[in-house]
Amino acid sequence: MRFDQGRASENVEDRRGRGMVAVGGGGLGLFLLALVAMYFGIDPRFVLQIAGAPRPRYVEQNRPTDPAENESAKFVSLVLADTEDTWNEIFRQSGRTYREPKLVLFKGMVQSACGMTQAAVGPFYCPADEKVYIDLDFYEEMRTRFRAPGDFAQAYVIAHEIGHHVQNLLGISRQVQSAMSRMPKAQANQLSVRTELQADCLAGVWAANADRARGILESGDVEDGLRAASAIGDDKMMRRSTGYVVPDAFTHGSSEQRVRWFKRGLETGRFSACDTFNASQL
Repeated sequence: MRFDQGRASENVEDRRGRGMVAVGGGGLGLFLLALVAMYFGIDPRFVLQIAGAPRPRYVEQNRPTDPAENESAKFVSLVLADTEDTWNEIFRQSGRTYREPKLVLFKGMVQSACGMTQAAVGPFYCPADEKVYIDLDFYEEMRTRFRAPGDFAQAYVIAHEIGHHVQNLLGISRQVQSAMSRMPKAQANQLSVRTELQADCLAGVWAANADRARGILESGDVEDGLRAASAIGDDKMMRRSTGYVVPDAFTHGSSEQRVRWFKRGLETGRFSACDTFNASQL
């Protein structure tokens, strides 16, 4: 990707040096009480149950950042800045104002307005605080586990989460959450898939408009993006983890669907082409 002349975003919040650690859960007093119970022949589990084991709380713990990640952090900032420029212009053309989100870099575990989240869930967007969260280790996982390397593959991940921010600004996320709360799980999953596929399409819309305006794409970039979209399809993810696929449990869409909608946004560059909610076939 060509970002030689690009600017870095001012909306990056780096929390990599502020790790979250779980503490609590009963403490020394409860442990000693259990030992006393064992001495008198009482099942310690009974004591623990009566006493009640409090939920763990989380505290910040300073930790050194990995200098090897600095290039990745800089790249994330450049991509975020380009999404800002692109969506500001798209919103302006439609008579709207784009509110730029923050992007939080974290390590291992992070506190957001959507709750405490571990890096294992992957990059995510929290509509409650309008922030994108990403642990840079995910990019290493993309290269090794998902076999989806390349700058544009990394940019696609960010652009997808920014797509959720666009949905939030337009009120789509609120409508979806309201509808899902009244549906059976299988039906709610289907609506979730349509939401995620629209975010894939919006990632393509960003890439198309950014390339048209600033010529960011190089040979092989599109293939990198398509490979990434395919690698994180629900069917492939399920097959890796369980060995079988359950379509009714899909929440993000199959590999084929994710590639199809990303390509649609990339080929058209138009938001109107991303109406997954009224599409008869995904």
